[in-house]
Amino acid sequence: MDGNALADTAGYDAPNTSGLFDTPVFADPQTRALKHVGVIDVGSNSVRLVVFDGAARSPAYFFNEKVLCGLGRGLAETGKLNPEGRVRALATLKRFALLARGMSLSNLTMVATAAMREAEDGPEFCAQIECETGLRMRIVDGPEEARLSAQGVLTGWPDAKGLVCDIGGNSMELAVIGDGKVHCNVSSGLGPFRLQQIGGGKKGLRDHIGLVLKDLRDQVGVHHDALYLVGGSWRAIARMDMERRGYPLKVLHEYAMTPKAIRKTIDWITDQDPAKLRAMTGVSAERMSLVPLACQVLRQLVHVFSPKHVYVSSYGIREGILYEQMPEDLRRRDPLIEACHFMEYSSSRIPGFGRKLYHFLLPLYRNRPPARLRLIRAACLLHDVNWRAHPDYRADACFDTTTRANLGGLDHPGRVYLGIALMYRYKTSGMRPRIKEIAGLLPDKDLAEAKMLGRALRFGAMFSMDGPENAGELRFYPKKEVLELVLERDMQALFTEVAEQRFATLTNQIGAEAKVRVRRTHNSNGRSDSVSGDTRS
Repeated sequence: MDGNALADTAGYDAPNTSGLFDTPVFADPQTRALKHVGVIDVGSNSVRLVVFDGAARSPAYFFNEKVLCGLGRGLAETGKLNPEGRVRALATLKRFALLARGMSLSNLTMVATAAMREAEDGPEFCAQIECETGLRMRIVDGPEEARLSAQGVLTGWPDAKGLVCDIGGNSMELAVIGDGKVHCNVSSGLGPFRLQQIGGGKKGLRDHIGLVLKDLRDQVGVHHDALYLVGGSWRAIARMDMERRGYPLKVLHEYAMTPKAIRKTIDWITDQDPAKLRAMTGVSAERMSLVPLACQVLRQLVHVFSPKHVYVSSYGIREGILYEQMPEDLRRRDPLIEACHFMEYSSSRIPGFGRKLYHFLLPLYRNRPPARLRLIRAACLLHDVNWRAHPDYRADACFDTTTRANLGGLDHPGRVYLGIALMYRYKTSGMRPRIKEIAGLLPDKDLAEAKMLGRALRFGAMFSMDGPENAGELRFYPKKEVLELVLERDMQALFTEVAEQRFATLTNQIGAEAKVRVRRTHNSNGRSDSVSGDTRS
């Protein structure tokens, strides 16, 4: 259950294949699956165990437990770890060691950040932990923490470009990302626990934050259109932003905010009763106590760096440790598509059918941009993963799978688009009120297209059980507003009442005329464009 020393990090742009693990997690460059890999993150405020499982490029959370121990509380004043925090952290790590043993983890890595690296008694506590739990701790420095957190963002956003900001209890890290790499990484003391010790009242605190941020700006530059926020305090503020806006989709990963909205939310938080805020958002009392200081940092952060877009990342240092292990070809894979492949193979009735369905429906989407084709492909892979749900709730289960599941590489509009499409793969009537509210996040045009995709999935998925391409071929003529189904002669019996109804529903959704023909002959290449005179419109 131990990891190995951090690899040499002088060349941050080079992929690392040994990383933090004694035994490489991704020894096979073609690895698609991941089996029970654990990471313990000992932070200044929280201690967390995460066990990853599932698609290697987009791992799911098999187990996730956090305790707010507050190890770094008072560190700036005393120079030592918080005594109560030590007791809580040691008890938590003893539990985690037993849990890890019970799960028979293939790998378990434990890293510690600001509090452990800065405290006078950090080395002594580290030795105590190893003696009493058998766990081996790796203490990372500030720039390395920044790099690993930034790699966590790249786990969910392979094409992310901008500035990553990770706030913990005793430190705040910045890193520049782009082209799938981390280009610059720095650390500062702008964690809320440290800021509690700054004198001079509100003005003294504001001036201190401003000076530190300007120094960071000189190190990482200012031309960053996107800002990616990592850390529990940022997520708490984002959750409150959702509450202020009445935002219906309570998924923090890839939640987007603007600098203007952030300023409004910070002002709104100041005017609220903290107890009522906790009741509305579910933020813990320990976390809520740090939010006011985090708000002050965030207000100046968006002022100093002036990003156009601000995104929340639920991925951070723990996911960055996995990214550290990934070969370059695995990093280049699409995390959304990888996750959908894994879900299809683990949960659908006919694994592999989704690819066939995608190619069968592709004539409907010939002129769509790659970003939309990616969502269509994902929908095809996921079209059957909820088949075990009760028929009365299957449509809702499909919607919830994509809008609430832990899926990387999927923004909120994309979640809703997929959710609506998969819901209409089963549903023939309207939406429930809660779904209708979330569907309002999509423009009308995208909503109509998602419904159309759902109708297409509904027809194609049940047209033929061994693959729709064996039964027929779709041909779409947008200018003529005609959707044609060319049936294979020996399969035309598949196209009876139920299939006819679903095909008609699809063509009505498209606003096209339906034509059905039977292929006359097969040529040496397998198919002929010759068709019989049997035509139904």
